Amino acid sequence: MMKIKTPKNGRIKREIEKRAPKLVETGKKTLILHGTKTSSVLNSALREIYHLKKENAIKYSRRNVDIRPFESGGETSLEFFSLKTDCSLFVFGSHSKKRPNNLVIGRAFDHHIYDLVEIGVENYKSMNSFSYDKKLAPQIGSKPFFAFVGEGFESVEELKHLKEILLDLFHGEVVTNLNLAGLDRVYVCTATSSKKVLFTHCALRLKKSGTIVPRMELVEVGPSMDMVVRRHRLPDDSLRKEAMKIAPESTKKKVCRVIICFLQF
Repeated sequence: MMKIKTPKNGRIKREIEKRAPKLVETGKKTLILHGTKTSSVLNSALREIYHLKKENAIKYSRRNVDIRPFESGGETSLEFFSLKTDCSLFVFGSHSKKRPNNLVIGRAFDHHIYDLVEIGVENYKSMNSFSYDKKLAPQIGSKPFFAFVGEGFESVEELKHLKEILLDLFHGEVVTNLNLAGLDRVYVCTATSSKKVLFTHCALRLKKSGTIVPRMELVEVGPSMDMVVRRHRLPDDSLRKEAMKIAPESTKKKVCRVIICFLQF
């Protein structure tokens, strides 16, 4: 018989409760990893993705030889790191002659690989390559807009999948109230073909227009890159069905209302 130990320390109990499944996930953490070999372009891209998600991201700088996301057996280390860091999203960078400047973005469910999208990075421009008033730089942690331009995001399977993963990657925490002043940036994704997407990050400024609706002005602040979709893998039907299950609503509120009614009588 296997003996299950229950935590006695209060700090450990709270940490386990944080990692437990919830009805509404407030924020998804992202794990950023390096492959056996990376280029200067990839190193800069991974560093700036971490900067954009600094509040909900963990970055490992050590090279990982055993991680090969699209190969059987090459996902074991990736799933171990997902469990260790409690991250449900990951960005993995590698560079080779066959696939230069390669980024694999994926999601995990219950610390098992859910789906994957592999993209090639072309025409990369870092934040430092843009000249603008630094006062316009968006605040990290603010809620971003997303603009998807092109019919491919609705008709092409690869681009529809990439759209889902990008929204999950930069989604941030779920909020009920939103301050307009916190909407200070926008990610613009333009589909130029069935395999290529232009990705840009812009600061958003609201200007006076003489009407109730303000005039919006976009200032490109970076990073900027062309994403070329190479491979993608959709989740298995059984795993998708398990991930899409809706948990039953808590009945605590209903019980409390019944008790209050009895007390009134």
